[in-house]
Amino acid sequence: MRVKLFLLLIGLFCLWSCKNVDIGKAVDMTFTTIKATEKAARPIAEEEEYFIGRAVAARLLQNYPLYDNPKLTQYLNLIGKTLALHSEKPYTFGGYHLALLNTNEVNAFACPGGIILITKGMLQLAQTEDELASIIAHELAHINNRDGINSIKQARWTEALTIIGAKVARQYGSEELVRLVNIFEGSVEDILKTLVVNGYSRTQEFVADEKALSYLAKAGYNPNALVNVLERMKKYSSTGGIFKTHPQAEDRINNIREKVPLTTLDLNFFKIRVNRFNYFTRTY
Repeated sequence: MRVKLFLLLIGLFCLWSCKNVDIGKAVDMTFTTIKATEKAARPIAEEEEYFIGRAVAARLLQNYPLYDNPKLTQYLNLIGKTLALHSEKPYTFGGYHLALLNTNEVNAFACPGGIILITKGMLQLAQTEDELASIIAHELAHINNRDGINSIKQARWTEALTIIGAKVARQYGSEELVRLVNIFEGSVEDILKTLVVNGYSRTQEFVADEKALSYLAKAGYNPNALVNVLERMKKYSSTGGIFKTHPQAEDRINNIREKVPLTTLDLNFFKIRVNRFNYFTRTY
């Protein structure tokens, strides 16, 4: 309240010092500025995150075509949504959606809002459903942590919300619309650059691994499956894909080795998952 009063007094002082300014209009203009400033400070809403994530996924699909296998895609979604129910965010505005990319590059992408794209190369790295679940759980953690959305430069978001929050923006002019479109495209580029070129920070990747262990254990999967996948990654000499944007597999293993939850593996359910994995993945 003190901040609002302070801004109001400054605004009125500046406007009152100008000639021919109506005090009523001055108050209205000042409160409009305050509201716009407050809106520019708010975080990105889930609806906005969803539409940004869809745009990011669409851009990725320009470089990586979808693999057309409805049964396998349904299987991926079953695992993903099961893990999501045991995460901090069981549901998102647009829901969780998983798809397979038709490339042998070993990679996976977590798009803001709930879209997870996994390459055939990454799928081939997994040898059981538990290992596939560990890959999905890691990407799910990035979405829950909003790592992708946090890649957007703060200046872009502040500018967008300042335009949206201003009273005059209720009737956008061509200039405002162009600016908003450019800001949206720039936001998508920020996220793509993080996903494809720079990668997340070392800390973000470690946290995603740690949360993945929790999701796996709560959903009834073997959390050690993530360690198995990372051990297998160590054998790859490739410098592209996930190996370009993630910390070394050995470093990730060292980070989680002592953090794997103690669980009791039900061999009957494990065999069911192995058979299910073999059934759905044999066709690709």
